[in-house]
Amino acid sequence: MSNPAIQRHYVDALGRRHRPPAATIDAITKAMSGAPGGEDRVLVVHSGARPALGPAEIDLEDGTTVTIDRRLPADFPHGYHRLLRKGAPEARLIVAPFACYLPDDFRTWGWAIQLYAARSRQSWGIGDLGDLRRLGQWGKSQGAGIAMINPLAAPPPLLPQQASPYFPSSRLFRNPLFLRVADLPGARELKPFAEWVRQGKALNRDPLIDRDAIFALKTKAFEAVWRRVRRRRDAEFDQFVREQGDALRQYAIFCAFAERFGSGWHGWPDELRHPAGPAVARRAGEPEIADRIRLHQWLQFQIDRQLASASAALPVMQDLPIGFDADGADGWAFQDVLAHGISVGAPPDEFNTRGQNWGLPPFSPDPLRAAGYEPFARTIRACLRHAGGLRIDHVMGLFRLFWIPAGMEPAQGAYVRSRAADLLAIVALESQRARAVIVGEDLGTVEERTRQDLAARRIFSYRLVWFEKTPLASYPEQALSAITTHDLPTVAGLWTGADLEAQHRLKLAPNEAGTQEIRDRIQAMTRASARTPVGTVITRLHAALAAAPSRLLTATLEDAMAAPERPNMPATTDQWPNWSIPLPAPIETLPANPVAAAIAKALRRGRRPPGGAKTTRRRQPGHTRS
Repeated sequence: MSNPAIQRHYVDALGRRHRPPAATIDAITKAMSGAPGGEDRVLVVHSGARPALGPAEIDLEDGTTVTIDRRLPADFPHGYHRLLRKGAPEARLIVAPFACYLPDDFRTWGWAIQLYAARSRQSWGIGDLGDLRRLGQWGKSQGAGIAMINPLAAPPPLLPQQASPYFPSSRLFRNPLFLRVADLPGARELKPFAEWVRQGKALNRDPLIDRDAIFALKTKAFEAVWRRVRRRRDAEFDQFVREQGDALRQYAIFCAFAERFGSGWHGWPDELRHPAGPAVARRAGEPEIADRIRLHQWLQFQIDRQLASASAALPVMQDLPIGFDADGADGWAFQDVLAHGISVGAPPDEFNTRGQNWGLPPFSPDPLRAAGYEPFARTIRACLRHAGGLRIDHVMGLFRLFWIPAGMEPAQGAYVRSRAADLLAIVALESQRARAVIVGEDLGTVEERTRQDLAARRIFSYRLVWFEKTPLASYPEQALSAITTHDLPTVAGLWTGADLEAQHRLKLAPNEAGTQEIRDRIQAMTRASARTPVGTVITRLHAALAAAPSRLLTATLEDAMAAPERPNMPATTDQWPNWSIPLPAPIETLPANPVAAAIAKALRRGRRPPGGAKTTRRRQPGHTRS
């Protein structure tokens, strides 16, 4: 029997129709087998809907119990509740608003920041949360309303360190490399502190970000500070551990086991390969392992504090990667709801002519629903902590994902539909609770109905000058609009031809005609000639962007510093230093940077609401609630 979730054909970004091979359909069908869809174990209801559920008792999130005779009241509280009905299994009742949080007066601009690249003179080889706080203060002084950052998601605590923020071990927790050691309690009082600072600042001289060296130095510092503070009573830390509950403990156990066995969970002893196994609890209770578990919980507490401080300077828009490493912490914790032997990616398009395989396992729709969507809800909630917004990478994954069976090329993949209405309801619920704006990265192969559904849910579209061939004035109002993004050429790289040269050098079969078409559009928008300085082209292009009606505009720090290299070159591994290229100058130089000042002036002017009224500043949400 065929699975209706698997699409038997699709239309690519160039309008061409594709039919996946039969072997692809067979492999995906096999991978989707598992827990049933849980139709009677989870119900997702929108505000105001009055489905017939009774007679029933409902245990609310706040611990109270209500009884209904037949229909759910129209004013039933939002949340994740427990539904108890005679003769039926216990079910999870999710009551959610239809749309995400979006104030009527939300209209602003901000900087898109690859935080690892934003080194200051105080950094230890990598941009950190102290640097983010400084950038937020600078951005706020220019009138910026948001700082959009790359994912802070945690890699495994192993060497070599994973560079890609889009291939994390966990999306629920964050990378300790972003901690500023000097801001840890008691760090400055330790005897080796001055030497650590000397070694850390020396790492800023490296032309690339050496995460392995940074990891070694910061881990030494973390362990020394932890030895100093671990026996102190810290009520805030204890409260954080209680609030984060089993999710934090499982993550910390994963980290401790990964250190002990030197690998991801597939390389561990059999009895430790599932978090619910009795051997896991026994091993986690061993004194040495227990101390490492506590250390990793404490590191997450310190990241949480530093992120709260940074986001208080300027609201932060966090970034949700489309997936996680199958061998990492989330892969271990969520293994029962994953489609094993499958990676997600994208079919070929005009910029990536070979297609993409991201090496990330997808949630399998039926087992995820049977789990009450808890892994998904927990992920969205974690990414909205201390956030004024969230960018959902490849938001089409809420509707369908391109599945590629192991051993097959991306062009042989097929689309698998998700339960979009349920997932969007959870995003709306968490967005409203965090009072955070949601942006959906909807680039590439997108069904038109998808964009209509996102707009109805008040999820911003994502529009890039590089991709859009329509006039800027026609960009949608409910959108984040920008020139480029981390996977695409910078303005300097495209205008000078440096990016195209790099692609040829790497034998990537670049789309030269498409690149020339974009260059021609830049020339028309900026009235530039071959003799026009790159900085002038960049400022004129952002002045043109400011005319777009979109309610949110962003500019990259790479463009502010006229960097020619893009942060990531898709379809490369060792050939290009992906996610490891620092900005060409310390962030302390930004206040005196004329290009950055001109960009800020243009975007600030473009964000004035109709009538010239001042843009209302929103209170920064999220410091006391995840």
